[in-house]
Amino acid sequence: MFRSLRRALCAATAALLLPLAGAQTARAADPGAGYWHTSGRQILDSADRPVRIAGINWFGFETGNHVVHGLWSRDYKSMIDQMKSLGYNTIRLPYSDDLFKGTVPDSIDFSGGKNADLQGLDSLQVMDRIVAYAGRDGLKVILDRHRPDSGGQSALWYTAAVPESTWIAGLKALAARYAGQDTVIGIDLHNEPHDPACWGCGDTAVDWRLAAQRAGNAVLSVNSRLLVFVEGVQTYNGVSGWWGGNLMGAGQYPVQLDVANRVVYSAHDYATSVAQQSWFSDPSFPANMPGVWDKYWGYLFKQNIAPVWVGEFGTTLQSSVDQKWLAALVSYLRPTGTYGADSISWTFWSWNPNSGDTGGILKDDWTTVDTVKDGYLASVKAPGFPSTGDGGGGGGGGTAACAAAYTVSSDWGGGFNADVKVTNTGTTALTSWKVTWTWSGSQRVTSMWNATYTQSGATVSAVNAAHNGAVPVGGSAGFGFGGAPGGGGTPTVTCTAA
Repeated sequence: MFRSLRRALCAATAALLLPLAGAQTARAADPGAGYWHTSGRQILDSADRPVRIAGINWFGFETGNHVVHGLWSRDYKSMIDQMKSLGYNTIRLPYSDDLFKGTVPDSIDFSGGKNADLQGLDSLQVMDRIVAYAGRDGLKVILDRHRPDSGGQSALWYTAAVPESTWIAGLKALAARYAGQDTVIGIDLHNEPHDPACWGCGDTAVDWRLAAQRAGNAVLSVNSRLLVFVEGVQTYNGVSGWWGGNLMGAGQYPVQLDVANRVVYSAHDYATSVAQQSWFSDPSFPANMPGVWDKYWGYLFKQNIAPVWVGEFGTTLQSSVDQKWLAALVSYLRPTGTYGADSISWTFWSWNPNSGDTGGILKDDWTTVDTVKDGYLASVKAPGFPSTGDGGGGGGGGTAACAAAYTVSSDWGGGFNADVKVTNTGTTALTSWKVTWTWSGSQRVTSMWNATYTQSGATVSAVNAAHNGAVPVGGSAGFGFGGAPGGGGTPTVTCTAA
């Protein structure tokens, strides 16, 4: 009902492979290390420390391009570096079962050395490269079986052309392919089941809960350490909501797998730019929204039944209703600064600007960040995870150093916006950083995201937020801010590392 509205997808994108053999295992001392499991409403790392998924959807593998979008404009590594610099710690990668047919990506730009290591690779091999590089950047990956084929979304997990056996075979193939690589923390079994899919009705042809048990057990038979992400349906007991967003039946009819503590329930939630819902016109909106979310999926978290991950939510942010909705939802997810990882996990839809009814974190040039949209998410971003690659900053003896680059993204005279990129130029991982500059005029910071600041006269000092202080060797982080008046130019910046 809603997915057909959603993705006015451009033509496009990339291919790749690296046989991800031997990805290094993160040190157990690092928060987020290893494979994860659940306990009550929390997701825990291999050392039983709570972790929060705070990520982004990067789509394309599920489309006719058979690869993530945007590689016609940029190198995939720069894209992942930028995600990390903005404080996202997880990538949700949608795919279709066409991935297993030897499909070849198109619309990849190889000029100027971009995407050089992707040439000649098929789609699955490109996914390997993205997973490997994400791990080196300290990002986790959730694989999302989005569609049976690139033709479009399906209500059920199977179609006449793609039977359940093909679906399960694909899930097992990915679980086996990435076994031993804890960058891939789990698989979202099927995107947005909807009518006639039911939950708990007992009819094996349409009962999504039973299908999720069959598929989840198949995945765990190959890799028992993965998380199994299970979305909701559309309608339960006559009450309808978003596709994949109705988990009202999960309390009474839980997904029960052969391996305990592996289920994470996933809800999707959208604003009016995707479709109207009755709650948007309620006179009490947006105060009514926590009650709506409680009913459909939030109760699972609040009653300590299971972790909840909002796998998709997004909006163009053009209407005031959508702005109020996003602010309310971010508050409902619980600020990391207040609750830490005892919070609802999430991956925003989407990184891509070419999602027709939501837009993305990136603007249409595939480089510029929509700082307003990204800014809404600042309070629910969370710390990144250990790098799995070389030079990720193992034991002592290295030199901590960083450099900063200051760029004015817009200046309208009365004010301006600027971005600062911090790069680890040392030989050991950073745990924190501070950037300082002095304006020659009367400029003042009016707002800042992904960092905190102090200003004394014309001198500003910006310190990393909790989620982006850790930067691997060669990696980068960043923050943005607004200031006034404009015309301040580009000051000299210094970076201090720790």
